Amino acid sequence: MKNKKIYTMLGFLIIGGLTACNGSIQLALPTATPVPVLEPEREEAPAPTPALELATEENRMLSLLELQSAYESIYDKVLPSVVSISVTQTISQALPFIPNLPFGAGSGFIWDTKGHIITNSHVVEGADVIRVVFSNGTSVLGKMIGADADSDLAVIKVDVPASLLKPIEVTDSTKVKVGQIAVAIGNPFQLSGSMTTGIISGTGRSLTLDAVDASGLSYSIPDVIQTDAAINPGNSGGVLVDIEGKLIGVTTAIESPVRANAGIGYVVPSIIVQKVVPVLIEKGSYEQPWIGISGTDLVPELAELMDLDTSQQGALVIEITSGSPADEAGLIGSAVEAQVDGREVRVGGDVIIGVNNQPINDFEDLVAFLARYALVGQTINLEVLREGEIVEIPLTLAARPGRQTSTLELLPEDINNDAWLGIQAVDLTPEITEVMDLDSEITGVLVQQVSAGSPADEVGIRGSYKPFSSEGDEILIGGDVITSFEEEAVDSNQSLAQALAQFNPGDEVRLSIIRDGESIELSVTLGKRPAN
Repeated sequence: MKNKKIYTMLGFLIIGGLTACNGSIQLALPTATPVPVLEPEREEAPAPTPALELATEENRMLSLLELQSAYESIYDKVLPSVVSISVTQTISQALPFIPNLPFGAGSGFIWDTKGHIITNSHVVEGADVIRVVFSNGTSVLGKMIGADADSDLAVIKVDVPASLLKPIEVTDSTKVKVGQIAVAIGNPFQLSGSMTTGIISGTGRSLTLDAVDASGLSYSIPDVIQTDAAINPGNSGGVLVDIEGKLIGVTTAIESPVRANAGIGYVVPSIIVQKVVPVLIEKGSYEQPWIGISGTDLVPELAELMDLDTSQQGALVIEITSGSPADEAGLIGSAVEAQVDGREVRVGGDVIIGVNNQPINDFEDLVAFLARYALVGQTINLEVLREGEIVEIPLTLAARPGRQTSTLELLPEDINNDAWLGIQAVDLTPEITEVMDLDSEITGVLVQQVSAGSPADEVGIRGSYKPFSSEGDEILIGGDVITSFEEEAVDSNQSLAQALAQFNPGDEVRLSIIRDGESIELSVTLGKRPAN
């Protein structure tokens, strides 16, 4: 067989023999006989047997049971850390016959084993009485010790047994991805301990605040997370957690035309919560870091107008607030007017493309950096594109000018706040002074409300009643203005709080007030602050 070879060609089997002819070797090919290549017959898949169908159904049930068990585990782990919150406001002058008026309910969660509860600032704003109910039904009064409207976060302190305090676990919200499973637990419509599920629908959103600062500029909470897990009124201050039951953020707001879930909920991210809350616990207030600019994203159309590469990204500086850190650092705003798509725009200013070696691709990146990492008094290094050249600019951050705290209840824990006067007030500003026809040299605090039965109520201190918009904030005017406390000038809520902290319940103090343009002296016996 060594002189024979077998060839396979085009599906035919060919056998060739070797023969000798005239001293040469030739390949003799006999007439090829085609041999059809038979493909195996395709057998139809056998119909599923009842046993196979049963196995498939069992697998489905097993998967559903595993999913169900996972959700149950998340709920069992997180629920003991979630509380419901109800608040009551005491009004004496507007409605003297209704001393306690419940006006809100929300959610909260346990932060630590020292009794600190976190919720949204808007849940407890203006509250005189705060009630916290734990998952096992235990109900106690809480005291607000700190709040920051610009991050919509507040801290309540409760005195309960340590066995009730199971702090929430926190995850890094900067690692959250769209599509990730999310679980919300809170008290929508006062239905305590409600759980809803969904996914992370978006990240890096901005939640616009109603307030504006002293310059008239509005602000937003950056880095906000969007979810389609059902969030409704009452969920505010509750939690959004991941599949491990760890805090992604605080459920804060919804986008809805009907004041109910429409699939778009907003969550203050955990990275901001972890930054703000410890300061609120320590100091009672939080100073937001501030640069002092307004601006926009550098889009291709604006880049082209500035003779920059249209692929260039960054935050274009439009306006600079006088006296701000940006002004002191020498940043340049946009002064060249142009048109894009038929609308007036301003270009030509600095383009911020980096902060502390982190890239800035748009204005939101800049705002998010400040919210995540920056602190008042910190010096940051800006990488700025100016007239086509990159320059490094150091800038020291200041505190954002904004709304003054409107209540004496927001005091640091280390201040003796047992002595109680029983008012809510706002700092007297030049605008308020002018509209109330007061001397421009007067400093003090304008009384907004007086708590029923309080020392201030007993001596007839008057609250305000006329609505007025001051620096973008709705307040009331027409009430008494406190100008001194025990012959010490009062120029702000803080100075009044510090003066009050030097006295004890039962002490008699003297107040100087202005009422209807005239100065009045009052003696007030201080009370003991209510347990709330």
